[in-house]
Amino acid sequence: MLSARSLFQEIIDDDEAYRLFCSIAAAGESQGGWENARIAALVPPGERALAPKIARHGADEDKHGRIFTALLRKRGLTPVPVPPETDYTMLLERLGIGLAHDRLRRDEPLTEHDIIVYLAHSRVTEQRAAEQMRLLLRHFAGHPELGRAVRRISDDEDNHLAYTHEELLRLAAAGHGRLIQRTLRACALAEIRVHRDVSLAVTARMGRILGWPKARSALLAAGIHAVYAGERLVGWRRMVSLSMPARRNALGGPATTAPEFV
Repeated sequence: MLSARSLFQEIIDDDEAYRLFCSIAAAGESQGGWENARIAALVPPGERALAPKIARHGADEDKHGRIFTALLRKRGLTPVPVPPETDYTMLLERLGIGLAHDRLRRDEPLTEHDIIVYLAHSRVTEQRAAEQMRLLLRHFAGHPELGRAVRRISDDEDNHLAYTHEELLRLAAAGHGRLIQRTLRACALAEIRVHRDVSLAVTARMGRILGWPKARSALLAAGIHAVYAGERLVGWRRMVSLSMPARRNALGGPATTAPEFV
């Protein structure tokens, strides 16, 4: 079978595959935590009310990184280095998507344009994160090892997605609509390309770890290319639409903790 559930179950059941999966996830979340913390510190004066929400976003991402690391510890495993071809965050940066790390390392206030770039980047990438976590939630919400982590992270990702919708709509109403739509489209088209490349790289590595036959690996790769083709044609549009979320002010409070994991 090549269902999402069966593939994830294979990964969960194999220590080395699970180790790679959690290591990639932990590194990506921790990187997101650092980025958001820096952006919160550099918010321009006109957007200071946004700083606590960005900081909350960063705290959530950092928490997710700790959760994935804790899942490894529970099995007596340690993280492995993230292969460069699977580093989603850095591959997006190389395409000029989001705010560059060298910009965030400088102690110079960001501009309103920078904040729009950040929010558009977050809108697109949080769409992907929320969809992936909903998939895991559908299949593993009751899993004894992963269930609590999946439920907690999925709820956070839904909050992050709601927050980006609400803030971008606010900025669109302030006259930035055309810039927001241009930036969202560029981010979405780059993201689906990077997602394809990372998916192919992760699948290839998992295939080697799990000993998949060449025919199975080829079929999975063909599926990834097919998904990309659909997203390149029309699927990217779901990443650029904006609507007022049911969860209003989703990041308006303090970050939640995860005492059972850390």
